[in-house]
Amino acid sequence: MGEKGSAKPSSSSSFGFRALGCGIAMAQWIRPRWRWGPVSLLTRSPSSVSFLLGSLLVSGLAGLAFFWLVVSSFLHHDPPLVGCRPDSEGSWSIGIYYGKSPLELSPIELENRSNGNSSAWPVANPVLTCASASMAGYPSNFVADPFLYIQDYTLYMFFETKSTTSRQGDIGVARSVDQGATWEFLGIALDEKWHLSYPFVFNYKNQIYMMPEGSKKGDLRLYRATKFPLEWTLEKVLIKKPLIDASLVQYEGYYWLFASDFTRFGTEKNAELEIWYSRSPLGPWIQHKRNPIYKSDKSLGARNGGRLFIYDGSLYRPGQDCSGTYGRKVIMYKVEKLSKEEYREVPVDLGIKEPKKGRNAWNGIRYHHLDIQQLSSGDWIAVMDGDRVPSGDSTWRFFIGCMFFLLAFLLIIFLGFLFGAVNYIVPTSCCTTLTRRNEPSWFRSRPHFNMKVRRYLAGINRYISAIRSRINPKTCSGMLILSLLAFITFVTVCTAVNFLFGGNGAEEAYMYKGQYSQFTMITMTYEARIWNLKLYVKHYSRCESVKEIVVVWNKGNPPNTDEFDSVVPVRIRVEELNSLNNRFKVDPLIKTRAVLELDDDIMMTCNDVEKGFRVWREHPDRIVGFYPRLIDGSPLKYRNEKYARGKNGYNAILTGAAFMDSEFAFEKYWSEDGREGRAFVDQSFNCEDLLMNFLYANSSSERTVEYVHPAWAIDTSKLSASAISRNTQVHYDIRTKCLSKFAALYGPLPHLWEFGSRQDGWDK
Repeated sequence: MGEKGSAKPSSSSSFGFRALGCGIAMAQWIRPRWRWGPVSLLTRSPSSVSFLLGSLLVSGLAGLAFFWLVVSSFLHHDPPLVGCRPDSEGSWSIGIYYGKSPLELSPIELENRSNGNSSAWPVANPVLTCASASMAGYPSNFVADPFLYIQDYTLYMFFETKSTTSRQGDIGVARSVDQGATWEFLGIALDEKWHLSYPFVFNYKNQIYMMPEGSKKGDLRLYRATKFPLEWTLEKVLIKKPLIDASLVQYEGYYWLFASDFTRFGTEKNAELEIWYSRSPLGPWIQHKRNPIYKSDKSLGARNGGRLFIYDGSLYRPGQDCSGTYGRKVIMYKVEKLSKEEYREVPVDLGIKEPKKGRNAWNGIRYHHLDIQQLSSGDWIAVMDGDRVPSGDSTWRFFIGCMFFLLAFLLIIFLGFLFGAVNYIVPTSCCTTLTRRNEPSWFRSRPHFNMKVRRYLAGINRYISAIRSRINPKTCSGMLILSLLAFITFVTVCTAVNFLFGGNGAEEAYMYKGQYSQFTMITMTYEARIWNLKLYVKHYSRCESVKEIVVVWNKGNPPNTDEFDSVVPVRIRVEELNSLNNRFKVDPLIKTRAVLELDDDIMMTCNDVEKGFRVWREHPDRIVGFYPRLIDGSPLKYRNEKYARGKNGYNAILTGAAFMDSEFAFEKYWSEDGREGRAFVDQSFNCEDLLMNFLYANSSSERTVEYVHPAWAIDTSKLSASAISRNTQVHYDIRTKCLSKFAALYGPLPHLWEFGSRQDGWDK
């Protein structure tokens, strides 16, 4: 910053004035030579204008088409919230785990805990998200750093919630009365003028205290609950240092406080750990003689990753591996020696399986905090936060998207130059003009530099002329080069659209009534379709809500499950009889209420599958699927989806791609009512899906089917000779006979249900 009233600019300012003068002079030379304005272009080269404007229009349409066909199919269309916006810090949420040991913990979905009020059979992680806070009236972009406080049979969870208004962390609190299956967001427990996180909550002499991280304030503060859990008052400042992620534990007669101080000179962030000790958690605190205990590499878990705990007489400390991205994973350490003079710890197995579904899993990219506590029953419970994107993901995507848009624009300008829409020659004497009146030019006073600039600009002009002469749009080689450039421009625009509007790349599950759940996939196949099956398992096992894939093996030698690239369990159920009825056989090993019957030759996005699951959870008494049919006429005739679209309605859903209640549907199919229908299915080797529709309609006077429109679906059976429906006309004729038989046995199907009746538009 300079002082006001300076009579003479500095040397750097003088150089800036001269550079500005050079730029103005260059602009004066460029202006008559660059035919860019609409009027001059229209009068001189209307075909060039058409080409340039056409290139811009085509690129824009390409971006819109790519967004509509590809990007939009992967976007998450949950009801809009004030919170849950893209945040450079991530999209953290919180899950819960159980176990007989703190070193052997399983997520809640493996515990088969259900909540009929939200159609969560079973309840799945995450159990608390930004939507939980936002829907309660406290807009949040993410929730993280969870700590439990157990009071009899009630669980309280304190955590950081990133406020969308202040853009800083506050301390929120939620309550569960069913051991963590459901949580009620109670509100904000602590809100200061600075960022708060890591709310370490503990009890001391019948008083409840909270020791949150508030390093922006420059010290470590202790708060006491005056009206638990929402009202707190400042008790005291424990340590006048900006300590990060402070945890304390009582061990061998002392209280030990573990924390990090990144203000130390030469300390790498997330690579430092200090220890303090005291006879009381209220202090005074004394530094350990070996501080800092860690001052090395951020991958070693120096920064705390949650509450320390004691198990079988040994002390354990969770730490954060921050290599690659902040909070990449939790590392568990067993403390071998802790005294005033020494500290030694060794890594041990965390006891929690790493997620394998990548960004489709709620904690697939990173998980950095774990609070483990023992229940009065002797079992252990833990809460963990997780994220599906690395730190800074939204900022990085925005930057890359803008760079690709800029590159696309430059490519379009270059194409315009080649076609003559832009005609630009760099003037070699642009910088020889006087910068000020009656003052010699800066370039003119330096002749050697002036000559170098002239030679450089002349070289540019020669290259420009050579390029235009060689790339002639009227020749085959010229057209080939221009086509290649146009294709590169198209790819660049699509890439830019994907980075800016395509989200974080995850195909997430959809929340319903504040909770998530899981389902079992069932497919029926035989040895001639093994290649379909391997592709099928690899793709769908990555969908977030898929718990297990059951393969109904109807004929031939079954494959070994080790042959499949799957991140969920694959179970092959070998059948003795080759029958289409096997698809709906009652299977007591299925642990979910929802099953997705999906043929192994149908490929669609995980996002569409998750949509269908969300709709089924709204209406678990219906068949919810992706292929609608309208069964009508006298006599009844089987027709394709085009017919249903023409009539703007449907009354049947093909169960080769449909969700249903495994308990109700399978028992109904194998009931005495379905016996004659099953026999006809075996006789015709067809129509098991139509039979299920008739049985559902026969059991209820209410609506029994619902359609979800997939963004796209590929039928891979068209690439194979093994599909029973390959001869479409014969297949339809058999199905028409089935309709006549089933209508006589079970009565007609209901009248049509119109497309587009859902507010979210998923059934259009």
